[in-house]
Amino acid sequence: MGKIFCLMGKSASGKDTIYRQLLINEKLQLKKIVPYTTRPIRENERDGVQYHFVDEEALNKFEADGKVIEKRSYNTVHGVWHYFTLDDKQVELDKYDYLMIGTVQSYVDTRDYYGSDKVVPIYIELDDGVRLQRALNREISQSKPKYEEMCRRYLADAADFSEEKLKEAGITRSFSNDDLNLCIADITEFINGYQD
Repeated sequence: MGKIFCLMGKSASGKDTIYRQLLINEKLQLKKIVPYTTRPIRENERDGVQYHFVDEEALNKFEADGKVIEKRSYNTVHGVWHYFTLDDKQVELDKYDYLMIGTVQSYVDTRDYYGSDKVVPIYIELDDGVRLQRALNREISQSKPKYEEMCRRYLADAADFSEEKLKEAGITRSFSNDDLNLCIADITEFINGYQD
């Protein structure tokens, strides 16, 4: 039976880079779960790759049809943005292992939907100062930087990934991203332990 590995961490902790590296690791053979969002598409993003970009009307229909597995809503400086995962037949746990990116709450909701024996948390940690510098560098590179939103996300992460929330969710192990290659190697070994 397959597993869903839920990769999570605060903004700019390196989870997107780690996610990409784990997906191309031929030994792991992980499939990706592409989430949905109502936020505007960013430069260098493609619909159906990082996210399925939809409007609120589509989200409302998915909810009415009972297809939403988990949903997170953020009251940003640009309005409310929703991120969510659908039961859209992407997942075939009888055939494959999967990798997704999420938050503590999305992990809990996905675990509750599929079962705790099928969903495995992978929490990435990184020094807050390093994260803030990375987030700033990323925002500076955008043609229209959204500094207020960057700051909102940074502050919201303190609550979303608090020690209390991690403990309540049963997330007891973390992976330090002080050294990217070592972090990826540690996570790869961890995932291999479930695949053996």
